[in-house]
Amino acid sequence: MSKRAAKSRKEIPSFANEDQERRFWAKEDTAEYFDWDKAVQPALPDLKPTTTAISLRLPVAMLEDLKSLANKRDVPYQSLMKLYLSERIGRERTKKAS
Repeated sequence: MSKRAAKSRKEIPSFANEDQERRFWAKEDTAEYFDWDKAVQPALPDLKPTTTAISLRLPVAMLEDLKSLANKRDVPYQSLMKLYLSERIGRERTKKAS
């Protein structure tokens, strides 16, 4: 994009609160305010995903098997369960994309 086009970018207004800003960006084209060709992916090294507790009923034998597998890997069984779920979700997403 030329320097002239970059100078013609609109100025972002001030907002009283997040709701006002949210409504503004829902209607506006961000390309009129930002040069996305110069955008940089932010580094967020300490960002941790939010989690929520759930209750899940499993057959006793399945839970015992899971705990045994986790013990062999020296990891908590809930962490192993999350790993298994993550891997399966990844496979399902790949199937949908193809």
